[in-house]
Amino acid sequence: MLVATEFGRTVAVNGTQGTDHGTGSMAMLLGGAVRGGRVIADWPGLAQGSLYEGRDLKPTTAIDAAIAGALGSHFQIDPDRLLAKAFPGSGGKPLEGITKA
Repeated sequence: MLVATEFGRTVAVNGTQGTDHGTGSMAMLLGGAVRGGRVIADWPGLAQGSLYEGRDLKPTTAIDAAIAGALGSHFQIDPDRLLAKAFPGSGGKPLEGITKA
């Protein structure tokens, strides 16, 4: 089972001292074939120089790369081909090693 969201909030506040919709996202993959017990992420940090456009958490891994890696492995489909067909124009690389061989 794959659960994902693309909803996040900006790190920096806006002009009314609130936050706007941001780039934060996460995905969880659950099941017997998952190589679990770990977090796959690159943490960019919250320092001003590390923020995307100076106010948001910097994306480091595309959600479509995780989906293509998991589905490709599970259904024994070439994950590169799956990514290109399911997410045209993404230009990313599928995550590897998400599920057990």
